[in-house]
Amino acid sequence: MSTSSTQSSVTFSELGQRSKPPTIAKLMAMALENSELLSIAAGFTDTANLPTASVQRGVESLVAQEGAPEFLQYGPNQGRPELRRLMSEHLCEQEPVLDYHDVQRGSFITNGSQQALYLAIQVLCDPGDIVLVDRPSYFVFLEMLRGLGVEARSIPVGEDGKIHQTELREMLRAMRVSGESSRVKALYFVSYFSNPSGRSLTRDEKELLAEELSAADLLVPTIEDAAYRDLYFDEPWPADSVLSTPGWEGFPRLYTSTLTKPFATGLKVGFATCTDVEWRAKMLHVKAHHDFGTANFNQALFEQVLEGRGFQQQLARIRPSYAAKMRVLDQQLRDAGLIELGWTWEEPAGGLYLWLTAPEGLDTSLDSAFCHACVEAGVLYVPGELCFGDDAPTDTIRLSYGVLSKPDLREAGRRFAEVAKRFGSNSP
Repeated sequence: MSTSSTQSSVTFSELGQRSKPPTIAKLMAMALENSELLSIAAGFTDTANLPTASVQRGVESLVAQEGAPEFLQYGPNQGRPELRRLMSEHLCEQEPVLDYHDVQRGSFITNGSQQALYLAIQVLCDPGDIVLVDRPSYFVFLEMLRGLGVEARSIPVGEDGKIHQTELREMLRAMRVSGESSRVKALYFVSYFSNPSGRSLTRDEKELLAEELSAADLLVPTIEDAAYRDLYFDEPWPADSVLSTPGWEGFPRLYTSTLTKPFATGLKVGFATCTDVEWRAKMLHVKAHHDFGTANFNQALFEQVLEGRGFQQQLARIRPSYAAKMRVLDQQLRDAGLIELGWTWEEPAGGLYLWLTAPEGLDTSLDSAFCHACVEAGVLYVPGELCFGDDAPTDTIRLSYGVLSKPDLREAGRRFAEVAKRFGSNSP
């Protein structure tokens, strides 16, 4: 039977009609399929430092256990109790003021933190609703919102990138006057060593955000994405999460983290804890329809890794590695004269990304001449325009230093800088 057809007779739902190929998939495919292209785009982790020895020990320990190999059977939809306990303990070690029992009661395991984000929005929002997001924000989350027909509205920031309290207050007032406030169903932000900007929210920013939302009577469900919290270079970021920051107690809160970025991306295990019983129950109901439980074997393996200190050993290995790789790319761009050309960026204290702003007038968007010239020169980046929920500028770029070796990072930086020099301080 032939499957080819000039025109499909399938009638799609509104969700199906909105569905578009995600940009991250395109960037990842370009990076994987073209061996000559050096990708400082997709946020891959360091292949050379993946924890094969720790994984091997964990698998051997599982297989050697007496009794039935339950780790190869289905597991609970909420996640394995032991892994939930271990991850709750890890969060409470990061934030000792938290009550372990509250964290553990609200916890569940997902197929990477991305699934938790999808579940959260799926049970909260209908097409036409609004989610408040950080500026810039995680572009995969923004694409997910568009696919669900949900509008992203950016939290105003100043020139320093920090939340601008006066402009935020005015935005919320205008939304209340226009009647849009009733459409605001959630707040989302990446709080530690952000994807894409590498910036972390300060305690003061978190407190003023809660203050302004409370004053506007918008105690909406709040999603704090802490995927990069463990990936600091020298010291943990000192600001606590919304789970314990004063001012957030009246808000339903979902805190998401992951074992994907700090340990092994291929294992796809995320951790979340939610303060609202009904919200968590709804997410778990939908998760049961998705997969009725994250891969039980992967969870059991992570129990072995965490109990055997393999996770902490991996962090001790990759933190200095990422710091060194960041400095290599940063220095290559500086040595090539990008500062003199008018490019600006801040050196991050953790995470996987440099966030660049181009000279005034230079378009770096996905379809720009600059972007095409970079691909032709053999280097790929993430256009910053993808990272804004609204009013997107076309002069920002995200560079990832996670996966490439130091020599390849130098070469990627050299190729990028050569294109930047050709375009000069202004667009042609």
